[in-house]
Amino acid sequence: MTGRRLSTLLASVTAAAAGASLLTGCGVLPGATGGSREPVTVMTWAPDQTRATNMPGMPAMAQAYARWVNAQGGIDGHELRVLTCNEQNTPTGAAACARRAVRENAVAVVGSYSQNGRAFMAPLEAAGIPYIGGYGVTEDEFTSPLSYPVNGGLASLIAGHGMQLAESCRKVSLVRPDTLAGDRLPKLLDAGLKNSSKRGAVDIRAVEDATEYTAQAAKARDKAGTESGCVTAVLGERTQTFFDSFRRLPRSTGGAQADGGEEKDSVRISSVLGSVGQPVIDRTGGARSPFEGAFVTGWYPEADDKSWEPMRKVIREHAFADNRVDPNDAGVQTTWIAYTVLKEVIESLDTDTITGSRISEALDQGTRVDTGGLTPPLRWMYEDLLGAPDFPRIVNHAVTFQVVRKGRLVAQRPGFVDVGPTVTNRG
Repeated sequence: MTGRRLSTLLASVTAAAAGASLLTGCGVLPGATGGSREPVTVMTWAPDQTRATNMPGMPAMAQAYARWVNAQGGIDGHELRVLTCNEQNTPTGAAACARRAVRENAVAVVGSYSQNGRAFMAPLEAAGIPYIGGYGVTEDEFTSPLSYPVNGGLASLIAGHGMQLAESCRKVSLVRPDTLAGDRLPKLLDAGLKNSSKRGAVDIRAVEDATEYTAQAAKARDKAGTESGCVTAVLGERTQTFFDSFRRLPRSTGGAQADGGEEKDSVRISSVLGSVGQPVIDRTGGARSPFEGAFVTGWYPEADDKSWEPMRKVIREHAFADNRVDPNDAGVQTTWIAYTVLKEVIESLDTDTITGSRISEALDQGTRVDTGGLTPPLRWMYEDLLGAPDFPRIVNHAVTFQVVRKGRLVAQRPGFVDVGPTVTNRG
């Protein structure tokens, strides 16, 4: 009797297992990590602990994203493995990170920062590895057929900033890096200014990693004048250093009276996202920051916008006490959007094996990504490309106009501003 019951039980178990195998193809629930779907390896790099711009929050955000998505069974059943690399702000470091991505079979580089496009893009192109959602500071990010930018880069910011300043500034001084990348900025800013029939900005070059900028600050203030003059600085992490030098200048004659009766310069300051952001404002005094009242042009909605709440929830639950992951940081925000693109394209493929060529092919053929209002919908088909000289790969040419009020970056006007025609038709 016991033997007959055991035989019946074994038969039932065998039949159930066979049925499950027929349903899933391998006896594992579809979408569960550890099944037939292979892990997906990607890389995120950024400079850290260097003398110039550092972006440690980008790799840290990538790791938090991986913890979150893997806790839910991965991306369409694929475990997400994130490699990180310190790009070191050098061509050698960027090339080393790219070669490591190739060596470790990464299928994409996602949400990364580097000013050394020529050094990293060639190894990626040779291996067929797409570059998704770079920060947007190099020409290569907007020319390589394997680059899929999620914003309009510095070009869109500067052109848009000119449009923003044209509404309020009679004269503008631009302080920018004395580099090849910096040489592009004056024409872009002037294109935005001239959109409203304003004269071009005074171009003031500066060393990118200087420890003080007194001479440049004095020249910028003098050239802007005290009658609705504006001084804008685009120096990455050193922008804060510049405005500290600017704040320490002796008071100019012809200043306005502050609320407390103290003489105050009437020159207004401004910058763009990445050079000035909420973390910088917080570090420099919040409502008492020298950036109070400053104009800022960004790619995305202000940090307090409700569209960022899904990212903030992931950071709260999966970044733990990692203070590198600041939800107000433009690098962290760009990384979130870049991984949103990766997730949607992998889900659209619905295949057990993900390769770089499959990702690129899906993006080229029209995979459309909804970022939940953080950008306009993104798509990289030929007809979606802006085709601007030097920046043909731009698909998102929207910016936002913001202003610092009571220590917070808030919208100066609602919604996005299209700067595509300005970038395309610059002189």
